[in-house]
Amino acid sequence: MGRPVVHFEIMGKDGKELAEFYSELFGWNVDANNEYNYGVIAREDNLNAEGIGIGGGIGSAMNGGDGYVTVYVEVPDVEATLAKAESLGAKRLMGPETMTGNSGPMTLGMFADAEGHTIGVIGSS
Repeated sequence: MGRPVVHFEIMGKDGKELAEFYSELFGWNVDANNEYNYGVIAREDNLNAEGIGIGGGIGSAMNGGDGYVTVYVEVPDVEATLAKAESLGAKRLMGPETMTGNSGPMTLGMFADAEGHTIGVIGSS
């Protein structure tokens, strides 16, 4: 059985402007009332009639970077997954790092695959 995509992220130069754009376009309720000013789109508010959908986030890229669009995959061990990705030719971009989320602390990491696509991983435990 494969690992599920559990989160998407849209990061850019102006997170507030991006949040307003996607909120207007898709009707997303974006809540950026947190210490990071990170706009959270709750999964519960982002489901189709069959209950399919994932939550996500919108924000400003670190250090004024150009930004990116990515998905996060849930994994049992962030460090082991990052190490395996590196052994397969990926470049580690971040992590593992512990962040505080709406449901408590979580461990995150990011890598760029061999073609430069940014992919995130979130610890499942």
